[in-house]
Amino acid sequence: MEPSSYSASDTQASETTSIGPLMVDIEGLSLTDDDRNLLSNTWVGGLILFSRNYASPFQLAELVSAVRQCNPNLLVAVDHEGGRVQRFREGFTRIPPMRVLGERYTQNAADAIELAKQCGWLFASELRAFDIDFSFAPVLDLDYGVSSVIGDRAFSNNVDVVSVLAKALVEGMREAGMSSTGKHFPGHGAVEADSHVAIPVDSRDFESIASQDIVPFKRMIAEGLNAVMPAHVIYPKVDAHPAGFSRFWLGDVLRQQLGFNGVIFSDDLTMEGASVAGGYAKRAGAALEAGCDMILVCNNREGALEALQYLECVRERESLNESSQRLRLMQGRGGVSLENLKQSERWLAVVGRLKQLGNY
Repeated sequence: MEPSSYSASDTQASETTSIGPLMVDIEGLSLTDDDRNLLSNTWVGGLILFSRNYASPFQLAELVSAVRQCNPNLLVAVDHEGGRVQRFREGFTRIPPMRVLGERYTQNAADAIELAKQCGWLFASELRAFDIDFSFAPVLDLDYGVSSVIGDRAFSNNVDVVSVLAKALVEGMREAGMSSTGKHFPGHGAVEADSHVAIPVDSRDFESIASQDIVPFKRMIAEGLNAVMPAHVIYPKVDAHPAGFSRFWLGDVLRQQLGFNGVIFSDDLTMEGASVAGGYAKRAGAALEAGCDMILVCNNREGALEALQYLECVRERESLNESSQRLRLMQGRGGVSLENLKQSERWLAVVGRLKQLGNY
C-alpha cells in the first residue's frame, strides 16, 4: 500500500489555529495512548521522527496518518540530510553525504550544482509523499576537518562552495513543496567536541566567525532560507551562553544584523551542549527567551513533560503568536504518492544519476 496523493489544504492548519512551540518525539512504530495525549496538547506543535519510527513505507504512511488524526496542526519533521544522517532507508533513495557534492564541485561545478538541486528535490519529494512537512536541512557548517559530528555532512570548507550548493539544494526542496532549515548557526564545524555528549567551546573571536562561518547563512537568508537551527556551542569571546540560548546570537546577529525573519528552531535540548542552562524547564525558558520559535526535546519523555509543564504554567499564548505565524510557513505543500513519484521521468533520471556516482 502506498500513501495516496493529497493537496496542501488537506493538512494545513487554519489561520486561526496556533502552532505550539514544543517539538517532541515518540518511541515506537505506532502511537501509544500516552503519545496521543501528548501530541493532542495544544502547546505541542511538532513531532520529529527517527530511524526507530520507521519499518516500511506502509508503516510510515499509517503512522503519519495517525498523527494527523491526533493533531492536524502538527509539524512533522525528520533529519534526512543524506549520508549517515538519513533516518529512512529501505524504500527510500539513498542520498549521498553533502561532501560528495562538494568534491564533485571541484571537478565539474555546473554538474555539482545541478546534482545538488536534484538531490534536494528527490529527498523532499519522497518525504512529502508521506505527508512529512520538512527535513532539517541543509547543513551550512564549514568542514574544518576537526568535527566528527559535522564531517562529511558539510559540503565543503569553502564558503563559496557551501553557499552555491546549499542554494541549489534548497531550490530543489522548494520545488518539491518543502521548506528549508539551515544549521548550525553561527557554525559548528570548527570545534572537535560533539554537542550531543559534550559542551563544545569555540575560542575564535566574532570577526573570524563572521568572515567565514556566518557567510553561508547570510547568503542563504538573502535567498529566502525558511528556518535556522543554532548550535549548542559556546563562543566565549563573543557571549557566555551557547548560541541557542544567546540573545546576542539570535537577536542581535541573526534577527537584526542578518535580517532573518523566518523560524528559529532550538537544537535538541536533551543534548549535553544544552545542559549548561539547567533542567528542562530552564532550558525551555532560556531558548524561548533568547528568541527560539520552537524548542525540541527528544529522546527523554520526562524532559519533554517538564518543558510542557513550564509552557502550561509560565508562558502566555499571546507571546507566541508571532512564532506561530512563522511556523505555519514550515508546513509542507503538495505531494504525490510514492508510486506515482517513482514512475516520473525526473525521479528515474535523478536516481540513475546517483547510481553513476558509485558507492558513497
